[in-house]
Amino acid sequence: MTGFDSFIGIDYSGAKTADARLPGLQVYRAQAGGLCAKLTPPSTRNARATNWTRGEIAGWLRDEARSGRRFIAGLDHCFSAPQSWFVRYGLTSWPAFLDDFALHWPTHRDDVSVEALRDESQQQRTGAANELRLCERWTSSAKSMFLFDVQGSVAKSSHAGIPWLKWLRDEAGDALHFWPFDGWVPGAGQSVIVECYPSLYRRRYPREQRSIDEQDACTVARWMAEMADRGVLHEYFAPPLCAAERRVADLEGWIFGVR
Repeated sequence: MTGFDSFIGIDYSGAKTADARLPGLQVYRAQAGGLCAKLTPPSTRNARATNWTRGEIAGWLRDEARSGRRFIAGLDHCFSAPQSWFVRYGLTSWPAFLDDFALHWPTHRDDVSVEALRDESQQQRTGAANELRLCERWTSSAKSMFLFDVQGSVAKSSHAGIPWLKWLRDEAGDALHFWPFDGWVPGAGQSVIVECYPSLYRRRYPREQRSIDEQDACTVARWMAEMADRGVLHEYFAPPLCAAERRVADLEGWIFGVR
């Protein structure tokens, strides 16, 4: 759980479609010592700075994982649903959840948006705004993935991002470890994808001239790099859960940094 070459923070957005360039999609990379830099899409680095698309972020993470450069990347959207969702739809594992969710919310397609699917009267795969995961109940302000249209909502970004997790998992194979679903301890040499909540550590770092979205991405990357420098990053892979809580988190996932 040590020896990462870089620490990546990604501020996510569920607006529009997967091929739309969005200012709410921001990627920052930090390295040992706390240096943190904004990244732009590889296809635009020789041109004027351009925003990312969700598809480009997924493809870039896949390519980084295949390159052999070991990283840990934090994305700020839910990776899974509350246990009640699993019960309601008869799902027993996270891979089964990913398959089912991507089937009913195919937001990884260029012609599909979260808003369009919400408007469809036939969309039945949904939940209540008060359904929370265990990790969300362990915080003071984390919101349900089903709570739309409020300040600080992660609903749209989660519904847009989860199908890309399935795509990335299928594409990258064993090069990527999706924590904690693939195990609470990543394998040696694997890059790791974790769910983050920038509000946990946003106030630690001055905003300077960054936008809010840039600050959130930078904060995630910088915090993980700082915890690695202090020799304590590994502690966050093992939140103090009892056996029953860990069984729930095996399905629901966990927010990296919540202890």
